[in-house]
Amino acid sequence: MSPFVVLGLLFLFLFLGFPIYLSLGFLALLLFWHEGTPLVSLPQLLVDHLNSETLLAVPLFVIAATFMQRGGVAGALIDCAQAWVGRARGGLALVCVVACSIFAAICGSSVATAVAIGSILIPAMVKRNYEAHFALGTVAAAGTLGILIPPSLAMIVYAVIAEESVPRLFLAGVVPGLMQALIFIIYIVFYARWRGYPIEPAIGRDKFLADNIRALPALSIPVIVLGGIYGGIMTVTEAAGVAALVAIVQGLLIYRGVRARDIVGTLSESVKLTASIVFIIIGALAFGHWITSAGVADQLVKYVKEAELQAWQFLLFINVVMLILGMFLEVFAIILIVMPLILPILKALDINLVHFGIILTINMEIALISPPIGLNLFVLSSISKQPLGTAVRGVLPFLLLMLALLFFVTYVPIISLWLPDLVYGAPK
Repeated sequence: MSPFVVLGLLFLFLFLGFPIYLSLGFLALLLFWHEGTPLVSLPQLLVDHLNSETLLAVPLFVIAATFMQRGGVAGALIDCAQAWVGRARGGLALVCVVACSIFAAICGSSVATAVAIGSILIPAMVKRNYEAHFALGTVAAAGTLGILIPPSLAMIVYAVIAEESVPRLFLAGVVPGLMQALIFIIYIVFYARWRGYPIEPAIGRDKFLADNIRALPALSIPVIVLGGIYGGIMTVTEAAGVAALVAIVQGLLIYRGVRARDIVGTLSESVKLTASIVFIIIGALAFGHWITSAGVADQLVKYVKEAELQAWQFLLFINVVMLILGMFLEVFAIILIVMPLILPILKALDINLVHFGIILTINMEIALISPPIGLNLFVLSSISKQPLGTAVRGVLPFLLLMLALLFFVTYVPIISLWLPDLVYGAPK
């Protein structure tokens, strides 16, 4: 069956409202049946792929993110950030970017970052006469740092599909993540001066020290997780387990945002989110197996070679495709649909898979704030009781800044590869 017919069927299922895992899984079964391929071996294949120590990190980081979102960690980080940058004009918006950057280094989830920080800072900004669209846009855009600054759930899933090193991917996201935070800060400084946003009142030395001391347990989490990974003490999965345990303890005993009776409900929420990710992975693995066995990937590589596409041309093309997909699909769906199709092409064009992982991640960040389906926009519109259009209006300048960052990261590979090559050495 033609690859274009297959893709047409996939988007037809999605258009009809089928869940992404069902669209991928049902289409794979349909294709195997059409070709007369026995389905007996398929369950064993799926089990073999899911039996992955790296993939086990996903539910553990989800648990950590859920407990940190509910446990009061965000409030401590916001107070700490405000102690340092709150005195600038538009200080609450700057606090948002700094707090999201730190929270991102703890939880690995964009939506969790946006909700945890936004539920506190959006009402505070509106109360201080910040425009509602600017408040929502700032939180929605800064929240995307949750999947670029390590640890990142999206990078873990990508690593499983591409068979790449998770620690290398984590390091590759650091410099682009800091660059993104910096360009947001520069934009906020100029916009706040133009709009005459207020300057927050000064705080005394005692409160400054108290806010920083209170944030130390939360700040210890990324130190423990990333220090454990790069110090060779823990694997990524072990670090995720430690992060989950520390998040539960801090939420219960230090910040007390979660009570003992809330543990089961919070774990249940984590399990539901993990299950949705795993079901999408199962559907994608089945679909990817058909792509490989039917020779679709080989055909696509052949098309690219016949068209004599250069690596830079292919990267431009695939960026456009992912930006379009990001308007309609969620993060994990895009990763798991696109990667089985283009992985052989990336290898044929000698495109570094760590570098491409960061390109893909920035595309996924943009997807989270791209109308009409941008998840961060819907979530923040819901918790702030503001129309979706208000969030869309506020996020557009940040969207343009992220497109510029995507261009530079795509065509200046050293931005993402410098740090992992420095730590691990350039791959041979």
